Amino acid sequence: MEFRDLDIRGGVRAAPPQGATPDERRALRFAPDPRERDADPAYVARAARENEEDGLDSALVVQSSSWPDPWLVACWALAATSRLRVAVAHRVGTTAPTVSARALATLDRLSGGRAAAHVIVGSSDADVARDGDTLTKPDRYRRAGEYLELFGRTLRAREDFDHDGEFYTVRGARSGLLPRPRAELLSFGGSSPEGIELAARHTDVYAVSPAPLSVTRRRIALAHTAAAAHGRRLRIWRHVTVITARTDEEAEDRARRIRADAVRLTSGPDTARWLTAVQLDRDRERVPTTDNHPLTAYVSRSLAAAYIGSLDTVAARIGTLRAAGVDIVQLDMALETDEDRELRRALVQRLRAPALAPPGRAAHARRGW
Repeated sequence: MEFRDLDIRGGVRAAPPQGATPDERRALRFAPDPRERDADPAYVARAARENEEDGLDSALVVQSSSWPDPWLVACWALAATSRLRVAVAHRVGTTAPTVSARALATLDRLSGGRAAAHVIVGSSDADVARDGDTLTKPDRYRRAGEYLELFGRTLRAREDFDHDGEFYTVRGARSGLLPRPRAELLSFGGSSPEGIELAARHTDVYAVSPAPLSVTRRRIALAHTAAAAHGRRLRIWRHVTVITARTDEEAEDRARRIRADAVRLTSGPDTARWLTAVQLDRDRERVPTTDNHPLTAYVSRSLAAAYIGSLDTVAARIGTLRAAGVDIVQLDMALETDEDRELRRALVQRLRAPALAPPGRAAHARRGW
């Protein structure tokens, strides 16, 4: 496979994480997210600028049924920066595909070509139902295929078009503005065969779910095979949660403190608000359980999936993802103190080093979308 440059991605939330102190906010990143989330304009602008200043290429704005609108959060983040690219999580079923395509084209034009959409179907039946979407997940996937077809067509069409489908009917559709021509306008995730096929057929980037390296390699291979069947190529995006420090021992100690704090903070009088989190809705739907301590179990799983260690240890683990074919690494790191930001900047520098490039290839300069 041709080596293409590593894209390092961060994230922009609409408001700070829960917690009264840096330690509490750091710990609660590993707890499920409450449905309440404010919209803090100063925080959004600052977080976006910090992503840019620390050398990241792009950032993701996430979505849930009760959180602030991700398109508006992305607009605020883009207005506060000049280089950072922003991908907006957009769930199928909340708006018509022609409407959301115009929203993306508008955001792209206003930002100078720095916007993209990460299309999702929704992992929880309960969460999508809160926005009036009562389809089952298999039906949501089937609808997503038609949605992405219309979404993409709207972003390309220069003449009016009609569409008669199972879920959508449009007459004389056309957007009066188009995004700047480039790759990587749309991404899609999902480990199911249906998710891989949708990414291969309609999008530019496949978001591979966090999993052991052997599973990641297989899913990447399946995605590339599916894309090749359509005469296309995909970039691969992988989310990585990081707990780092100056040494492996310090990082492991920090992880132990985080676990204890997260369990303590979610076990108090406000436990109910954590139990209504969307992530727990999803868990209950996938694997019904009688677990009496779902929050503790969630925190433990979150930490088990994290990359924990010194900067060199974490960079080496991410290097194995690069060798497996990952093109976009999203760094999910606590940024509560100046030390946290120094660690992120140092990790970004290590990931830019030629040694992290796949064997036999030199590291290239960063590229845009």
